[in-house]
Amino acid sequence: MDSTLKYDCHIFVCNNQRPEGAPRPCCGEANGLALVAAFKKEVKDKNLPIRVRAQRTGCFDFCEKGPIVAVYPEGVFYGNVKMEDVSVIVDQHIAGGKKVDRLIF
Repeated sequence: MDSTLKYDCHIFVCNNQRPEGAPRPCCGEANGLALVAAFKKEVKDKNLPIRVRAQRTGCFDFCEKGPIVAVYPEGVFYGNVKMEDVSVIVDQHIAGGKKVDRLIF
């Protein structure tokens, strides 16, 4: 990986919050912060040989598919991510380099 970059991989988890009664759903209410914490823990526990940053982000505007997780530098978007998907994404995609097809949209 490029040693001039601080991180080799970024995991962005939507944590957008909408006002009550908004016409569209929001990822932040669907475990957004819990997903960020789970990704951070999973990455730390795996002690991966690459530098990975998991963080919250604002809206990707795919609200009906949320919670949304984007993995860069590949630019892969995962939809309807659940807590049990975190270890799969880290093991299969981040550590293994293979996208999790069932979650891609």
